[in-house]
Amino acid sequence: MFEKPHSWDPQRYLTYADERGRPFVDLLARVGASAPSTVVDLGCGPGNLTALLAERWPDAEVTGLDSSPEMVAAARERADAVTYEVADLRSWRGSADVVVSNATLQWLPGHLDLLPALVASVTPGGWLAFQVPGNFREPSHMLRTELAAEAPYAAHTAGVAVPSSHDPVTYLDVLTALGCEVDAWETTYLHVLSGEDPVFTWVSATGARPTLQALPDDLRPEFEAEFRRRLAAAYPVRADGTVVLPFRRVFVVARVGGGRS
Repeated sequence: MFEKPHSWDPQRYLTYADERGRPFVDLLARVGASAPSTVVDLGCGPGNLTALLAERWPDAEVTGLDSSPEMVAAARERADAVTYEVADLRSWRGSADVVVSNATLQWLPGHLDLLPALVASVTPGGWLAFQVPGNFREPSHMLRTELAAEAPYAAHTAGVAVPSSHDPVTYLDVLTALGCEVDAWETTYLHVLSGEDPVFTWVSATGARPTLQALPDDLRPEFEAEFRRRLAAAYPVRADGTVVLPFRRVFVVARVGGGRS
């Protein structure tokens, strides 16, 4: 299906950066590489998490790739030892001892078909590790989908990018068939958020952004107001003024057969 183009806002994405970064840290903790020479982050975003790769493996050549020029521009402003480049992981063909992808594959329809190429990009004995959201049946996504399908919005939101992912066992089966040793699991985080309409702030930087950008200027405020109202009802403010956002994520760490890294 044709997807309408959209762009990313690095500063908005960095809202709740600590909460967004927790899955990356948990993913990285299960990667057993001791002294890789080359490390690649596919979908590096603004680079705040890619920098952790350079900190863990200071002797490695670390590269961050992202298809968003805005994200790469923000990443290049960082004073770290990472090389950042604009690239689309769907066509990227490289070689690295560790390949990491954090909250990126869900934006690529049919991304299971990309796994053979990603495995082939890892040196024998190296590691492929990725994390994707698995919360697409939660109100934070379903409410956007329902509202976007209503008039007068539906005429503008048809064809927008919509994220999706699979259960851990699906990734395990595919990667095992490719000769990898696989560790796959899921975790539901309870993000305790504060601020005005925090769930809207969260989703408007990620999953809902393509939908919001597809709307014309005269309809977007009306859509946002109704979306905020529905989200506020689904995620009520607690007595201490915070809102809890349950967020399921799927993790996969695969050791590619042969060799050591």
